[in-house]
Amino acid sequence: MKIEYFARNYAVDDATKRYVEEKLRKLAKFLADPEAAEARVTLEREKHHFVAEVQVNDRFGALVAKETAGQMLDAVNLAVDKVETQAERARKKNKERRRRAQRAEINGNHWPVEVIERDSVAPGSGRQPRVVETGRLQIKPMSIEEAAMALEGSAQEVIVFRDADTDRLSVLYKRRDENYGLIAPEL
Repeated sequence: MKIEYFARNYAVDDATKRYVEEKLRKLAKFLADPEAAEARVTLEREKHHFVAEVQVNDRFGALVAKETAGQMLDAVNLAVDKVETQAERARKKNKERRRRAQRAEINGNHWPVEVIERDSVAPGSGRQPRVVETGRLQIKPMSIEEAAMALEGSAQEVIVFRDADTDRLSVLYKRRDENYGLIAPEL
């Protein structure tokens, strides 16, 4: 981890640097890529107290903490502990997001889409319909308003979603008169 030190009204000595590096080494277990992470430590002395600000940039984003204490090492300790808590929370959030995506695939929250050739279903052609293309749709739980907003911002004309209120599969589509139509099954 690359560490930069900045000081205001305070002289950063080697003991303080070693202490900060030791504390940030413990933080590395929560970071996605500890070697690529960058830390910026700002140490400041104000009238009767010390301020330590620690900013760590990682793949999960920027983790920032600013703490004040009577001694510099106490302020550093508090700031690094707060950044460690943020890093742990970000790591758990990322891990849970990946687990949810895997669970959704396993539980079948995808709905296959099949496109049929127009000529194969023409009356009198005598041919059986044939699947030309198959795709998968991710079905997300959302309200009707959220589905309308998602449909408004996309180039698609149809969105399939799980209604958050009723927990039923629904289809929202764009009509020719620029309004929306809703298909909701009755069970």
